[in-house]
Amino acid sequence: MRFLFLKLPALITRTLFYVAVFLSPVLGVWLASSLVAYINGPKLLTVFSGILLFPLVPILWDMRGRKRQKELGILTWGDRIVLRTLVLNLAFLFLLLALRPQTSFLALSTRGDWFLDGMYSPQAELARKGLFTAARSLEGLYLRFHDNPFDQYADTTQVKPQPAPQLRPTGQAGQAGQAKGWPWTEVGLHPAVVNMPTSAETSIESVAQYIASQEKDPMLRVKALHDYVADRIAYDAPNYFAGNYPPQDAEIVFQRRVAVCAGYAKLLEALGQAIGEEIVYVTGDSRNSTSDLEGQSHAWNAAKINGQWYLIDSTWDSGYVDRSTGFTKSYKTDYLFPPPEVMGISHLPEDENFQLRSQPISRGEFLRQPMMRAQFFAEGMKLVAPMRSQTDTNQTAVIQLQNPNQRWILSSYALKGSNQAEHCTDSASQGPQITCPLPGPGAYEVSLFSGDEQYGEFGYVGQVEFNRR
Repeated sequence: MRFLFLKLPALITRTLFYVAVFLSPVLGVWLASSLVAYINGPKLLTVFSGILLFPLVPILWDMRGRKRQKELGILTWGDRIVLRTLVLNLAFLFLLLALRPQTSFLALSTRGDWFLDGMYSPQAELARKGLFTAARSLEGLYLRFHDNPFDQYADTTQVKPQPAPQLRPTGQAGQAGQAKGWPWTEVGLHPAVVNMPTSAETSIESVAQYIASQEKDPMLRVKALHDYVADRIAYDAPNYFAGNYPPQDAEIVFQRRVAVCAGYAKLLEALGQAIGEEIVYVTGDSRNSTSDLEGQSHAWNAAKINGQWYLIDSTWDSGYVDRSTGFTKSYKTDYLFPPPEVMGISHLPEDENFQLRSQPISRGEFLRQPMMRAQFFAEGMKLVAPMRSQTDTNQTAVIQLQNPNQRWILSSYALKGSNQAEHCTDSASQGPQITCPLPGPGAYEVSLFSGDEQYGEFGYVGQVEFNRR
């Protein structure tokens, strides 16, 4: 017994060593192959990288140093190959994670199961869950290099909601026949905002008090506050594209009438505080129409109305931004009280409580969702397939959806990073399936547009990325 006790540490050390030797090339090939799949590289590159890491480079390394090894005569050939495999793969993993920590996390979280594509058995799903759980262990490294510049405006003492299923608004009639609740159908700016006299816009407090005096319904009152911010504030496109954010405090934004997302959210928060409405400032990441899987830092709001929490993004409801044309004003209500599952496709708060879900999703689950806009769901549509933000195909991109309201759908494709888009079909359709032939290998963004009429106006409602091999 004493002999076994003395040998135990050595046995444990040896076991851990061989586990490390076995896992290091496996992890190296997994990370390399996921990166290749993420950037739509050739799969042969994955196989080649695996052969390089083990056994080709360790053997070539050993052959080069054979003369010196004979002089030393300490380790066997097998020992040297094992040690060199371990050193090489650990160095590869360390360098890759050190140089590309965010890309590594994104690749593993979105394409870490690439070799299970098309497999949906219980065993495959269990393996997929394990792979994404392992990928999540790198989230801390990802966040270390992912600062949100809008966190500086957050109030750390604010009340935080408890995760709970969100109840939809009742759909009753409000002031001037406005429908209450999401989706808001044919509803414009609140009359209090439209008819507000200049004398009421002298301060944040006077604006809030005027709105409160004109609207007694709590939900419509918060809508009016949202409408004021979305209508009166212009997005600061030049500073946004320059990555230079001037102060976004509510008072400064109210005076300048120009802001980025933090300024919109802080002004809405301040308007609520002025009349006792519980509207809080929320920070996190958002994904927009560019199918950028990583997304970008963002700020929005949550409001507690009649004891129930709702989500609001007045920035996204104010208009849209383009690098060439700047900000274009276009009021809407897509992101005024949407269901958490709809908001959660494009918005991921740093505090998971503000997902307002009974079961919050992880960052990896957020990244793996196809990028559909709130309008897509507001029009009654549902995406059936694909269910991933990136999908491989041999030639044709196929999108399946439910379209109970018979909306007319147009689709287009473009190589990722290109501004030249081509229509998938000659005309719009109402069918449940959209087929988009892709002309050659590459990463493509397939965008969907919805309209009331076959030859009328169409609005952007979502995007899916396809990798043609």
